[in-house]
Amino acid sequence: MEIAFEKLIRLQHVDTELNSVSALLGNIPPRIDSIDEQIKASAEIVAQAKDKLSANQKRRRELEAVVKDLKVQAGKFKRQLNDVKTNKEYSALLKEIEEADSKAEKIEEEILNELIAADEIEKEIKAANAKKASEEERLQKEKEVVSQEKKELEERQAKLLKERGELLPLIPPDQLKLYLRITKKMGGIGLSPVTDDFCSLCQMRIRPQLLDELMEMKKIILCEACGRILYWRKPPAKDDETEEKRDNPDRVDNSPRD
Repeated sequence: MEIAFEKLIRLQHVDTELNSVSALLGNIPPRIDSIDEQIKASAEIVAQAKDKLSANQKRRRELEAVVKDLKVQAGKFKRQLNDVKTNKEYSALLKEIEEADSKAEKIEEEILNELIAADEIEKEIKAANAKKASEEERLQKEKEVVSQEKKELEERQAKLLKERGELLPLIPPDQLKLYLRITKKMGGIGLSPVTDDFCSLCQMRIRPQLLDELMEMKKIILCEACGRILYWRKPPAKDDETEEKRDNPDRVDNSPRD
């Protein structure tokens, strides 16, 4: 039975590229997730700055309410001054008024500090928004590039799967079954070219008798070390390598061995 070396070699090329494309496609979702996380992080910085401003405003309202209560209290004490009958009571009320005014003054200083802080927070929000807009624009472009890459990879995958589907019926079932079994066992590579009397993948020297049988191309020969399907590939000439060989370096060589 004729051994479909050319088709098996092409199938291995297709399978190898399919594995590569599948691996690249598998990396796409994490890359998109990473971009989305960066966009989210940029928005989170703005949200945190706005939360700081909200907290600042709440604190000011609370302080302003305390100042209002102290001033009401001081006003009440001032009105009571007209009703006291002793110097002692008068002095006590003056002291209460002084303490209330002093507390109100200190809290008003705190309010002023909060207002200054609010101005800085608003600048922070403005800067964060500007950075967010810039980052989102950059990251969205990056996401579009990744999405386009995904589309191209899916198109390439579809073409390879189509080619693979067309190749499979052209390979004798027993040869295909052997190829698939070895490929699965050997990490995706089921064939190995022989160059300079060595298996290219495991570097095992091929016995002369096996080399002669391999050159005849009449049966499948497995590497005695790694178990892959061997095929002869004549080393390219140093100075006059043909265009065909450059385009397809794994093309099976049927010419006599030098």
